[in-house]
Amino acid sequence: MASQSMEVVAKALEQQMLQSARIVEEKLDGELEKLERMDEDELERLKERRLEALKKKSWSKFGTCFKLEIPSERDFFPEVKDSKSVVCHFYRESTFRCKILDKHLAILAKKHLETKFIKLNVEKAPFLAERLKIKVLPTLALVKDGKTKDYIVGFTDLGNTDEFPTEMLEWRLGCSDIINYSGNLLEPPTVRQKSGSKFTKVEKKTIRGKGYDSDSDSDED
Repeated sequence: MASQSMEVVAKALEQQMLQSARIVEEKLDGELEKLERMDEDELERLKERRLEALKKKSWSKFGTCFKLEIPSERDFFPEVKDSKSVVCHFYRESTFRCKILDKHLAILAKKHLETKFIKLNVEKAPFLAERLKIKVLPTLALVKDGKTKDYIVGFTDLGNTDEFPTEMLEWRLGCSDIINYSGNLLEPPTVRQKSGSKFTKVEKKTIRGKGYDSDSDSDED
């Protein structure tokens, strides 16, 4: 009796699976027929919509990495290990230029989903800062395949001014092959000074008691 009941249940499940398979197959056939009827313009529009959806999905998964504060230096290593290209902003909360850099990095993090953008407070990472020789803030460590490939220290490579455009930072990151840069690497973007703006000369100032230099002449402890 029990065996007969099991056979009935098994047959019912088999019928249900076959029906589900037929439904899926019919949907796939319908999609294939639609694709076959599409011309090149329609296919290109479909491709663009799917690419945009993929970007949004990727941003929701990876783009918030920049906004996510790495709690400690221990978290640095798994973040770097799991990503091919990483830009890590070593910063200090009271350093004014770190906040400037954050604004530009937030823009680039949304644009370059192929690269992970993270940030780490040097006061929570004394060993790592010493190991990577982080002496000036802000500093960007550019990590490729788990190895530190280059550094952007202060704003010297960005036009030596607080008012550098985001394109200048993008170009500099492109020079290190840490992002997919589509511009001309041989010609950096021109830094255009706004009318009445002051060119800020970079001067190093030691942060008292911390052993770091601040790439700013206006920061106060």
